[in-house]
Amino acid sequence: MLDANDGPTDLTHLSVPQVGSLTATGDLFLPYRLLDAAGAPIPAAASYFAELAACGRPATTQRSYGMDLLRWFRFLSALDVDWAQATQLEARDFCRWLAAPPKPPRPHWRQPQGPPVRQAPSAPNTLTGKAPPGPRYAPATVAHAESVLRAFYDFHLEVGSGPMVNPFPLVRGARRGRIEAHHNPLEPFAKTRRGRYRPKLTERAPRMIPDEAFDQLFAQLSSHRDRALVAFYVSSGVRASELLGATVGDADPGQQLVTVIRKGTRRLQQVPASPDAFVWLRLYQAEIFADVPVGRDQPLWWTLRHPRRPLTYDACRAMFNRANAALGANWSLHDLRHTAAYRMARDPSVPLTDIQWVMGHAHLSTTEVYLNPQLQDVVETMLAFYAKGPGLPAPATAGYRQESLDALFGGSAT
Repeated sequence: MLDANDGPTDLTHLSVPQVGSLTATGDLFLPYRLLDAAGAPIPAAASYFAELAACGRPATTQRSYGMDLLRWFRFLSALDVDWAQATQLEARDFCRWLAAPPKPPRPHWRQPQGPPVRQAPSAPNTLTGKAPPGPRYAPATVAHAESVLRAFYDFHLEVGSGPMVNPFPLVRGARRGRIEAHHNPLEPFAKTRRGRYRPKLTERAPRMIPDEAFDQLFAQLSSHRDRALVAFYVSSGVRASELLGATVGDADPGQQLVTVIRKGTRRLQQVPASPDAFVWLRLYQAEIFADVPVGRDQPLWWTLRHPRRPLTYDACRAMFNRANAALGANWSLHDLRHTAAYRMARDPSVPLTDIQWVMGHAHLSTTEVYLNPQLQDVVETMLAFYAKGPGLPAPATAGYRQESLDALFGGSAT
């Protein structure tokens, strides 16, 4: 616990070295490994990854958690503190260090030996209104790191391999265990933050691509494969990684369905898509028919360059970024998923529960976000209202004295 005499650490001149790494192993049972400054695996992280795998967490989750652990171990390395000796003081300073700008500079991937690149703040994009990544960690990144590290130390407390007290405490007055475990269903839930150093987060409205902007973006796509991918994303609402994992047998043009593996539940689900998406897919398959293996279990998406390889998420994102660069925009692949949900929600004939099923949301409250109007729609509606004029009804004069109406309305009322 913190001592009353423990002053804050001077983080202004603290230099956090970019030591250690999170590497992919290709192992089915241990997809990622956290390495220290000497390149040796960190046993504490390996045991935690094994726990995540046993709980059914996919490899993508292990990578996300591993990046938070990597930042934490680098921070402790700068303070010369072992992870098992970390206290609440180091945890508090770590959250302060994450929240304060700027981010630690890192070498460019094309010039690993060159000078570190420090990102400067920039204004939001003029076409999309989206701000690019800034020089500081986003509050969501800080909140995610706090939650991951608290769970990491809770695990080692259970197995008896960590410190006696979790460095990342709960909010003051919160009991251990599940919050609101004995909540009265007749009373509203209290807004209690579980982690003491967890920052407050503001709910961000999902961003959709307007129809005109989408048409311009779609016109910049240079191949049938790219058009098919974007058409599937914007009509089915599946995530980018879900569609890229589909095989040839997963596409059913006859029933207008595509089968994907859902990210959270890892179950197979057939999702409907637009006829245009299957038309572009057929044109793309006709182009690469002679260059790729034939079979229902073969990947559905391949690279355009030879030798043909299964298309990865990074390559798909690079394709989409090239189309963005031609317009000077910064839309993301995930914005296509939001666009699909908003288009479905605009149609009154589509039930909200059907949208929830198509989008793969666990809770209906997540789908209800897409019922909120977009800023552009609100502005257009209000401008149209202002263009009509006040439209106030004329005061009724029957039965009232004229001098009383003049005093009330300021002038001659007729």
